[in-house]
Amino acid sequence: MHASTSAPPAFSVQRQTRASQSFAVIAAALVIVAASLPFWGESSWMREFVEIACYFIFAMMWNLLAGYGGMVSIGQQAFFGFGGYVMLMLGNFWGVNPFVGIVLGALASAIIAIPVSRLAFRLQGGYFAIGTWVIAEVFRLSFSNISAVGGGSGTTLTALRGISKFTRESTTYWMALACVVLVVVLVYLFLRSKRGLALLAIRDNEVAAKSQGIDVGRMKLAVYIVAAFGAGLAGALYFVGNLRISPNAAFSVNWTAFAIFMVMIGGLGRIEGPIIGALLFWALNKCFADYGSWYLMGLGLLAIAVTIQFKQGLWGYAQQRWGWSLFPTARQLKLDIASTRR
Repeated sequence: MHASTSAPPAFSVQRQTRASQSFAVIAAALVIVAASLPFWGESSWMREFVEIACYFIFAMMWNLLAGYGGMVSIGQQAFFGFGGYVMLMLGNFWGVNPFVGIVLGALASAIIAIPVSRLAFRLQGGYFAIGTWVIAEVFRLSFSNISAVGGGSGTTLTALRGISKFTRESTTYWMALACVVLVVVLVYLFLRSKRGLALLAIRDNEVAAKSQGIDVGRMKLAVYIVAAFGAGLAGALYFVGNLRISPNAAFSVNWTAFAIFMVMIGGLGRIEGPIIGALLFWALNKCFADYGSWYLMGLGLLAIAVTIQFKQGLWGYAQQRWGWSLFPTARQLKLDIASTRR
């Protein structure tokens, strides 16, 4: 008689879910339909989308920096405004196409983030947060004293003169759509990579991450530069659509405050969080912005209520309750039931 032997159970690594696969198909179809909007939609729709795109990109970069990297900054508006001003100066003074200036403004924000990081990274915790705010104020005061760009009152983007309204608005819209898709895809792929896992390890425990051979300083610098690039991209894109820039508008702390609101409402440390937060913030802004200070108080009360009731944000609650994950970054080990029955 032969002793009965059973094969060891087989496992497989699952990186996708049914919800994520279905969403990928739906998202691709929506992007294709959205790309045709300038040919059948109204110009106001395109302007609204550009505004939402800027909110989302800026919130996504803050989420990458704080939600995934553990670096809570309240001075990301420094790079938002810097990208906008670089785009404007390239267009008005050097004849660079403003749509090309959007990318160059983002690159300039990434470059300026390198020396800025040497100052910011000397601080930790709450000191880092306040320090980034002070740096942003230095940027605001510096541009307020440059008369060539209008000083404190700001100036207008004149490089788009002579371009038809349809061409300007449609190109801005397509740029915004491309930037949104690119940001989502690149952030998603990064978080699924080994470097993304390293970033999460740094966020959870820097000492433990360093003990595992992760270069903490280099990884934090890379994330800081990428977040600055994204913030500069959002700023340049916003002011191409707005056609006017001023220091108070470009470097206002409200940009980071609103980004924090969007991320906390949607869900910190989740790609879906800034999407939900940006859409909700845009809707609230359109409906209640005319109420002035009452509107801002309402946003604060809403943020408090959501963080108390749903500590992981709206999408975090949905994910925890129903298992929804449109952008799964974790790897799940699944047991092959069929193999165990053999």
